Amino acid sequence: MSTKPATASTDLSVLPEDNTAYGTKEYWQQRYMQEEAVTFDWFKTYKDLKPLLSKHIDSKDVRILMLGCGNSTLSSDMYDDGYQNIINVDYSDVVINQMRERTLHQPGMTWEVMDVRALALGDGSVDVAIDKGTLDALMCDKGDVWEPSAEMCDNVGREVNEVNRVLAAGGKFIWITFGQPHFRRRHLERPSWELQIERLNDGGFDYFMYIASKK
Repeated sequence: MSTKPATASTDLSVLPEDNTAYGTKEYWQQRYMQEEAVTFDWFKTYKDLKPLLSKHIDSKDVRILMLGCGNSTLSSDMYDDGYQNIINVDYSDVVINQMRERTLHQPGMTWEVMDVRALALGDGSVDVAIDKGTLDALMCDKGDVWEPSAEMCDNVGREVNEVNRVLAAGGKFIWITFGQPHFRRRHLERPSWELQIERLNDGGFDYFMYIASKK
């Protein structure tokens, strides 16, 4: 176990030549082996997201599921801010082992190797599920954004359906993405929840927070 603190990734060599690689387990396994002592946050950090997360998460005692956690700082930062019941899942055993060792000082968090499209969790067992970039990785497709491939829609649908299954009544699925509503909303629509959208803009690029509240 390394005692060196993790630093933010700046290594451009880990970027794939083809963006569809973001949707493959093999790419992430190799990348995390190269990035053993670094962190990487897609889109926004907890500092940026805190106002909206606080607005939509009613209590710090809720059980939170972090979908495709990777080596993001989001879970650790939320833990330090009082959200201390967090289960982190990723299909890369490499990053799960790294993060488990890196957060031994945060005993309320658990780290499990798990595919977000086939969650080994009970029905209605979590209060809040957060996705920051994982669905976007599954959406890296060669097809037209207006007419995505059947394979991509199936992969995305499987994650969303699994989240719907494990969310308790009154629970919330929160997705942070750069994807605009006219491309993304259709993938989230389910009769079992109500969907609202928040826009994040600090004077630059638009990001969006989709909040699906289960009935």
